[in-house]
Amino acid sequence: MTYLSPLGYLLGVEGAALLRGIREGWADRAFVEARIAEVRTLLDVSALAHAEGVTASPGTISAADIYQEWAPHYDAPGNEMTDVEQPVVRRILDSLPVGAALDAACGTGRHTTYLHDLGHDVIGVDASPEMLVQARKGLPGVGFHEAELHQLPLPDNAVDTVVCALALTHVPDLGAVMAEFARVLRPGGNLVISDAHLLMSYLRPTLARRPGPDGRPSLLAEHHRPLSAYLAAALPLGFQVRHCEEPRRPRHSLGSGTAPDPLPTSMSWDLLHWCPEASAAALDDSPIVVVWHFQLDGTGKG
Repeated sequence: MTYLSPLGYLLGVEGAALLRGIREGWADRAFVEARIAEVRTLLDVSALAHAEGVTASPGTISAADIYQEWAPHYDAPGNEMTDVEQPVVRRILDSLPVGAALDAACGTGRHTTYLHDLGHDVIGVDASPEMLVQARKGLPGVGFHEAELHQLPLPDNAVDTVVCALALTHVPDLGAVMAEFARVLRPGGNLVISDAHLLMSYLRPTLARRPGPDGRPSLLAEHHRPLSAYLAAALPLGFQVRHCEEPRRPRHSLGSGTAPDPLPTSMSWDLLHWCPEASAAALDDSPIVVVWHFQLDGTGKG
């Protein structure tokens, strides 16, 4: 069980701000003393001190459950992760030769659309039927298929490019999925991956979802990995690294004047408004996603 305490999260943000500032050399005496004073203030805020935390069960809600809820509004403006990920992925795609392409875990089809507009003969695959409904609305002439990433409905050597965006965090066995990408790619083909960054998984608030099978609030099962895990899965399959980038959270992303009234006393991104200076120090310019460009060995596989 995981106990989600709003006050505990805010104290963690204060600690992260202090540790980062000290490590990077910009935490002067005024900043450190301000953080200590703010910790004392937070401890004295009655609304936080008496806020009831949530005891949640890890791994009792699936990605399929989450995307069923998200599908209708997934493409709404304001998704900071896609805002920083998308330009990097598109810059890589712009450099690749046009051919047959697979958008694996295509979701609502944002990268499928871009590949299609570049002239690729593209298909999309996703495990969420609700997300595929949205994708088909935008691209009625493209073939979309419901399937898991480790069981792609394609023959060997079928495509020149595979894109997999912000999905591998939901995959327990990275090696099996990477092997499947290698199987469907032609020799010399390109694989472009984006995924949630390990560091952001520690800094963001952990959100409790609706009750799972045990009746308790649930936590989504996620698999956040160090950069070495992608290399360990990719290199033995014959993939070569062409590019790696870690797009960062914009500075001043916690805009002034946007704090709700009253501030929440449950786990939420809005909690950061309790301590905006510490939140900016801890989170601004920290990596949100990692983007990889791999190319499969042109002489053979594995």
